[in-house]
Amino acid sequence: MSYKLAINTGFAVNRYPLAEEWIDLVANKLEVKYVQFTSDLLNPYLPEKIYFKEAENIQKLISKNDLIINSTFTGAFTRLNHLGHPDENIQNYWINWFKKFIDFSVLVNAESMGSHLGIMSALENKDPNLRKNRLDKVIKNWHVIGDYAQKKGLKFLSWEPMSIGREFGQTINECEIIQKKLNTNTPIPFKICLDVDHGDSSSKNPRDTNPYEWIKYFSKDICYLHLKQSIKNKLGHWPFIKKYNEEGKINPNKIVNLMNSLSMNNIPLILELSFKEREPYDSLVEEQVRESVEYWKRFI
Repeated sequence: MSYKLAINTGFAVNRYPLAEEWIDLVANKLEVKYVQFTSDLLNPYLPEKIYFKEAENIQKLISKNDLIINSTFTGAFTRLNHLGHPDENIQNYWINWFKKFIDFSVLVNAESMGSHLGIMSALENKDPNLRKNRLDKVIKNWHVIGDYAQKKGLKFLSWEPMSIGREFGQTINECEIIQKKLNTNTPIPFKICLDVDHGDSSSKNPRDTNPYEWIKYFSKDICYLHLKQSIKNKLGHWPFIKKYNEEGKINPNKIVNLMNSLSMNNIPLILELSFKEREPYDSLVEEQVRESVEYWKRFI
């Protein structure tokens, strides 16, 4: 079966701010064809005139360099409460923010837009009734966004199960419940962008931190995989370089063989790499992203 190796642009934020820079890096130095564009690289907070002018520039450059932005996603700097905020006025602001991000996604010909669902406050998360009400409102908000996405021509929306209850989808059971709710009376399909390093480390069920169990269970719902190297206790989020691969639990051959056995064909495998703003890590970004790309190309 065939799989698409893609790269999430999160690593490029603040390092390659010009579209010419990150597009040249991805297309000509890394030789990766598929991109998951993160909102932090061109933030929808910007005034529309600036935002859409740059969006058009990005579309021209990716076309010139034979790149494909197959999806868009929120990034590390938009890991915020947004649709899970207790203030409804702030929720509404974020609904409009996501609509603007959908407009960008359509302009660059992405098939989908995605994010984490939202984040609850620590106080609300302690009260089961408040938690239920907040989740219901979050899903309602996403259906409003989904209606807009469907009208604009996106194929589906994606969401990312996280690792703690406040951020939703932290266990296989919780993820299944949310996935069913999202796809009940929805204007557009909701699919799962699965991060191989996520899952509740406090869970007593070992499958909740086993990425291979997540892949098996949600094989029909997964649209993308977020890839980074990790170890048993989840202290990871590393690039796929030799010293981390020796102790890491993420095995490309095992993932690809499992996906083959489950007939999960043509799903983008997305390198979602991040690096500390510390030396020597910052100066090694390009080198280690390249090594990660070359490592995965051996298996797909």
